[in-house]
Amino acid sequence: MLAIERQRRILQLLQEGGSLRTIETANALGVTDETVRKDFEILERSGQLIRIHGGARVPDRAKEDLPLNERQKIRLHEKRLIARAAAKRIQANETIFLDASSTVLTLTEFLPELPLTILTNALDVFAALSDRPSLDLICTGGLFDPRSRSFIGLTAETALRRYNISRMFFSGNGFHLERGLSESNSRQAAFKERVIEHAEDVVFLADHSKLGQKSAFFFAGTANISCLITDAGADSEFISSLEARGTEVTIGSDC
Repeated sequence: MLAIERQRRILQLLQEGGSLRTIETANALGVTDETVRKDFEILERSGQLIRIHGGARVPDRAKEDLPLNERQKIRLHEKRLIARAAAKRIQANETIFLDASSTVLTLTEFLPELPLTILTNALDVFAALSDRPSLDLICTGGLFDPRSRSFIGLTAETALRRYNISRMFFSGNGFHLERGLSESNSRQAAFKERVIEHAEDVVFLADHSKLGQKSAFFFAGTANISCLITDAGADSEFISSLEARGTEVTIGSDC
């Protein structure tokens, strides 16, 4: 396989998965780890990926440009495992906040048949749950953001003051141990910061590619998070360090 063909295949795999591990990529392409590392270096210089420890990931700008329905397809298996684990935390008669992330939208598929109040700023979450008679659905309203298909801004933030949120399920672009949680959009970051202030159980849903990463706008520290739910690909050192700080970690599985 020529280098240009190999690099094209790497980009295809990256688009499908969101991140790649060097060893797994080398095995898939039938080449050495060193060959893949050199390909990663070339592709990083052209801005098509970002190298990380043990692999590579999609640049933040590329992720941001993807519409919600495309982002939902990335690491869909991991999203489903995470969503299933998240759903097990929910109890009857709680007020649950669901954000506009693709992982939380996946959670709507696993929401238990219980009487719940669902508060959301996400148009697609609202639509996905609109035929569930056991749910009281509340939309924050606010300024509509077409990229995330969600409501943000002062009106959305003000609406939160009326509610005691039992559990908040949300995601973001990155989770860094020292800096905390981050978003690429300042208004999304500000809105999530406000929700955290009103939530009792703050649950961050993120596949392993987001761990250790930083985006443009930080909105919460590790101390603000009750629980991280991630997948089996998560770095063990990251998980151990997070648990040592007092944050619960749950690994989504097929069981």
